[in-house]
Formats: sequence, C-alpha cells, structure tokens
Amino acid sequence: MRRPVRFAVFLVAGLALAAALAFFVSPQASGEPDGLNRVAIDADFADAESDHALARTPTAGYGVEGVDDERLSTGLAGVIGVAITFAVAGGLMLVVRRAGGRSTTGGRSPGDAGHSAVPG
Repeated sequence: MRRPVRFAVFLVAGLALAAALAFFVSPQASGEPDGLNRVAIDADFADAESDHALARTPTAGYGVEGVDDERLSTGLAGVIGVAITFAVAGGLMLVVRRAGGRSTTGGRSPGDAGHSAVPG
C-alpha cells in the first residue's frame, strides 16, 4: 500500500527544483534586450531610462554584487530570488491561514444568526 506524499516533502522537493532551475538555467538566459527594451530602443527613448529605487541592492541587474564569475553571480541571484519569493509566499499563507481561523459570528455559523441556543 502506498503512503501519501506528505506536504512537507512535496514543498521541499518543489523548492529544491525551483532553486536548481534558477541556479542552472538562469545563466543561460539571453543577453539581448527583451521586448520592452527593444521597443524603447526602436522608438528612440531608451536613453531616457533612469535607475529605480532598488537599483543599488546587492542583487540588482540579475547578478550578485561582489561575485566576479558572471554565471555564478546570475545563478546565485536566481536562488536568492526563489528564496525571497518562497519566504514571502509562505508568510502570506500563514497570515491568511491564521486570519481564516477567526470567526466574526461569535462561534455561530452565519445561518444561525437570530436563533437562540436556549429553547424559549
């Protein structure tokens, strides 16, 4: 008889797969401009771009600041992105799960509103 795969095993396997893909596949991404950059170049307004608020963070530009090997830097940035995404999603899940357990009807189901528990 097969045992069901536990959620934790499924979660860890999914996280490991996402991290492996981020590390090994992201360095293979094209260095050519993407669609938005290509339009900006073609429409001659690419020179008007400016840095955004997170441009000076350690992982800005799809790489890790201070890592000289470009492939390693890109892979590490991908893994860091997966970890941050996992942490934010997990945190949101916990908040929603805890908030979902609270009842605003005082322990009664919404269909019981107006009915007394004491026979009258």
